Amino acid sequence: MIEKIIVLEDVEPVIFFGVNNTNLQLLKALFPKLRIVARGNVMKILGDEEEMCAFEEGVISLEKYCAKYNSLTEEVIVDTMKGKKPQGENLDNVIVYSVSGKPIIPRSENQLKICEAFEKNDMIFAIGPAGSGKTYTSIALAVKALKNKEVRKIILSRPAVEAGEKLGFLPGDMKDKIDPYLQPLYDALQDMLPANKLAEYMEANVIQIAPLAFMRGRTLNDAVVILDEAQNTTSAQIKMFLTRMGTSTKMIVTGDITQIDLPHTQQSGLIQALHVLKGVRGISFIELGKKDIVRHKLVQRIVEAYEHDDERKRSIKTLEEKEIKINRII
Repeated sequence: MIEKIIVLEDVEPVIFFGVNNTNLQLLKALFPKLRIVARGNVMKILGDEEEMCAFEEGVISLEKYCAKYNSLTEEVIVDTMKGKKPQGENLDNVIVYSVSGKPIIPRSENQLKICEAFEKNDMIFAIGPAGSGKTYTSIALAVKALKNKEVRKIILSRPAVEAGEKLGFLPGDMKDKIDPYLQPLYDALQDMLPANKLAEYMEANVIQIAPLAFMRGRTLNDAVVILDEAQNTTSAQIKMFLTRMGTSTKMIVTGDITQIDLPHTQQSGLIQALHVLKGVRGISFIELGKKDIVRHKLVQRIVEAYEHDDERKRSIKTLEEKEIKINRII
């Protein structure tokens, strides 16, 4: 009789052991000669050495499967413990799996281009309208890199630009005032990582979410760094951000140049960066459009309506300028 301790490091215990420990009970039934006790993410096993080795080998395989797919079914457990290869999702282009086990894949041609560019380049600019999936796809790529141990951390940032409501009038301390600006980033992460694992990563600073101002003076190594809503950066801010890049780091910059909340007298740093960095080797530019919008079908119609309105205003302005020139000549 020997005793073995197995620590589950990469999975959420609730998912691995199942609701009301149903998966754990199945494991006990499959290995009746072993005494198996689980507490948190630690398993304590007592029994025959040969049986123990087979059990440990199976648990390691199950942990890898659970970490990848964020789910564990009775069929997978039985197949794995019998030495069969479990039938997972054989979908092409899967980035990661959501907490519900649903595959997260590129849902448009340009989202696929973001994924391809991420493999080939260290810096990516993904520009497109609201709902085109640029931020969600970028965060999925970052989570995949972290799970595959290609990087040691994920750093997500946004400029905290006041759009209508002043920060000073919002309740709470500075964190409470800033968090609403960063909530879309939290939402995406909560789709892809179990709650306890996400909390653990954030507490250990493996995943960091911070306003752009907090990036100054840092060198970001071994990370995927994402700057969201970059259209609301100034020229100085985006230059500061891009020059934080360290070794073994990939950067993704996302933005929508039709939704700039900066004062009219101030140029968007993103627009300037697109001109200045065009042609620089190692940087990829992906432009998403209306066809990439994957939210509610009304979002695409709303974007189109605003585009038509902008065109109408430009036409009126052009006609007015022509009339002024004619009147001056007369």
